[in-house]
Amino acid sequence: MARPITPDPASRPAPVAPGAPLPVWRGRGLVLIAIALSALNLRTAVTSLTPLLDQLGGTFQFGPTMTGVFGIVPTAAFAVFGVATPSIAHRLGLERTALLAMLLAAAGLLGRGFADSTTQLLLTSAIALSGMGIGNVVLPPLVKRYFGDRVGGISAMYITLLQLGTILPALAAVPVANAVGWRVSLGAWSLVAVAAALPWAIVLYQERYGRSAQARALAAIHARSVATGDESPEFAAPPPSGRVWRSPVAWGMALMFGMTSLVTYSMFTWLPRILTDAGGSALLGGTMVGVYSSLGLLSSFVMPVLAVRMRNPFPVVLACCVLHLTAFTGLLLAPMTLTLLWVALLGLGPSTFPLALTLINQRTRTPAGSTALSGFTQGLGYALSCAGPLLFGVLNEVSGGWLWPFAFLTGTLVVLAFGGYLACQPRMLEDSW
Repeated sequence: MARPITPDPASRPAPVAPGAPLPVWRGRGLVLIAIALSALNLRTAVTSLTPLLDQLGGTFQFGPTMTGVFGIVPTAAFAVFGVATPSIAHRLGLERTALLAMLLAAAGLLGRGFADSTTQLLLTSAIALSGMGIGNVVLPPLVKRYFGDRVGGISAMYITLLQLGTILPALAAVPVANAVGWRVSLGAWSLVAVAAALPWAIVLYQERYGRSAQARALAAIHARSVATGDESPEFAAPPPSGRVWRSPVAWGMALMFGMTSLVTYSMFTWLPRILTDAGGSALLGGTMVGVYSSLGLLSSFVMPVLAVRMRNPFPVVLACCVLHLTAFTGLLLAPMTLTLLWVALLGLGPSTFPLALTLINQRTRTPAGSTALSGFTQGLGYALSCAGPLLFGVLNEVSGGWLWPFAFLTGTLVVLAFGGYLACQPRMLEDSW
């Protein structure tokens, strides 16, 4: 368990008025930079690889089956480490776990640049994705711990950077590979992971002595939270083992997050094929995937700020389901008519993703609760999402069309709405422990 931070008595923080937010840079600037850089790293291993899979398949002589394996590894890794990370964080502490995540990401990303076989490429990808899976879970409780007074704004920042970290590697992968080779294109992203590890290392070094500015700021936030009754006096108490499974909030979050991810990964995989089957070009398919990805930036910026101002954001979940359903209908019945509109609606539908990440902190009272809920939500959610692209493709192959695949996704929207209803109720995870 992480050692609690005890500031130097001579430098105790000035009293903070209950409910008054601290200046965001007051003693927390280094942590803010660490969170921002970590968020930027959480998808680089995924989207820097997928545009190069055809080229790598020719280099290492693997076919569509292995390409499918590379496509499943990210969600599988995120699921496994979603379950494992709360225990790791309880043992090491949040900051050490974040440092471990970035070091694993850096090692895996760098190793991919030196891979000489399919097995090595798969293994190094798994190492990188394990770090990113840990980072997925640990960032929300870090926001809760250091920025509990500004959850909406900081969540919007880090989710937006996560989306940028999804888009930029995909755009850069092929041009960089053409210019200097695929090894540099894959391995260069390790530099961003190293950059994210450095501020966490400095934070840990400073907190070792309990005299750092962020230690004093954390103590001020803690004192204010206890004074207002927003947080238990034991700031980092470990969650009771297994009790998160008993909470309807946790199950609702997992279902909402899982169904959102299932639909998203299905569309990432199959949207180009849907459009080319309808007579569109490969360029159109790729462009529409870019549009689909980019719209996530808008929702990641707006949704966290909106979520913290709504007592019950369930109407947002229903609106997202309607957006998805309209897009599915358009792509099924008239994919080459108003294509941009259907894809735009499709891109706004996954606004339940940043909503879920924000609710992890809105539905918990402590960093320990946030860690437990984050791990359960993402572990089970990503496990459920693994089936999406595979089942969508199987249904297309069996039926010879897109009606049954879209009917399958429509069914997942019902589950998403039910999960959203449970997750959005104004209650706390800890109340059911």
